[in-house]
Parts: sequence; structure tokens; C-alpha cells
Amino acid sequence: MILTALLLVLAQNPAQDPRYDRLDPDTRARVITIVDSARGVGLPSEPLIHRALEGAMKSASSERIVVAVRRLAADLGTARLALGAKATTPELEAGVAALRAGASPAVLTRVREVRRPPVTMALAVLADLVASGVPADSAAAAIIVLAPSARDAELAEFRRAVERDIALGAPPAAATSVRSVGVSSVQVDATARGAQPGKP
Repeated sequence: MILTALLLVLAQNPAQDPRYDRLDPDTRARVITIVDSARGVGLPSEPLIHRALEGAMKSASSERIVVAVRRLAADLGTARLALGAKATTPELEAGVAALRAGASPAVLTRVREVRRPPVTMALAVLADLVASGVPADSAAAAIIVLAPSARDAELAEFRRAVERDIALGAPPAAATSVRSVGVSSVQVDATARGAQPGKP
């Protein structure tokens, strides 16, 4: 009952969230303003609060914390426009990671169109591939090909296989193309046998 009451108070007055006490007064006031504005347009507040607290834990300056939180709020807004109003917080965060890796909002929208929700893993794998050195357009093309049918576990294995190939000296784009063709072939074979792959 106490926990329920506390959550109710925080929902009614988010500025009373005790986590804000870890920020100095000036930073706290500026972060609360950003979080309240984001919440007002339907964006999730938790990622923003976590980003602020992460900055404080790393002893970042007030300005750097505020800039990071404001940038994240903007990116969450872009991700929501691309993924739709029903996108969950994990999907939005994965969308932000994909955007920051170099994927365009149009790519996020296309992934949402071809894959049944959630699209979290598909977007996370896209971002991870780019971080591994795969060109953003090659990573996006592979994910869009695989997204309609590959399960989350298959996407994760695809990522690991590409990363192994790159570590062994394969060009990132080539490794991605070859592995995506391999996964697609497995899916086609499974469908031909009467299996129903697809729902993550």
C-alpha cells in the first residue's frame, strides 16, 4: 500500500521524484522542465531521468547533462514519429540507438511496417551492426529483408555471426549481405516445409 501511494504521488507530481535529489538545484530544475515537457507530449520520462542521473554519476557538468537530456528527448520524439504513437519505451529507445547509428527515420518506419511488434530486437541489431563497422545502409537493408520473418533469436544469432565474420577479417558490408542471404534461405526452406516462422 505504501509503494502504491508513493507511485500515485509521483504520478501526480513527478517533480517530487526523490531521484532528482541527486542533481544540483540548477540542473534539477532544468531537467524537470525538459522531462515535464516530454511527458506532456506523450514521451516516456524514465529514459530522460536515467540519462540525467547517469551524467550526475559521471560528474558531468550541469550544461552537459541538460544538453544530453534535451537531445534524448528530441531523439525520442523523432523515433516516435517514425514508429508510431503505440511504440513502447523499449522500442523507442532502440529506435534512438538506430537513429544515432545512422539509420534514417524512414528506415525505422519501414521496419515497423514489415515486422510485427515488438520491433525492439530488429532495431537493436541494426544499431549493433553499425557499431561493428557495417555501413548504415547495408545494415538497414539486411534488417528490412529479415524483419518480416526472422525471430528475435535468429536476429541475435545473425548479429553474432556477422560480428564473428568481421573479427575474422571479412568486410563488414559483405559479411552482412552473405549472412542475411543465409538466414533468408533458412526461412524460405522452413516455410516450404509448412513451418510458420515469423512472429518474434
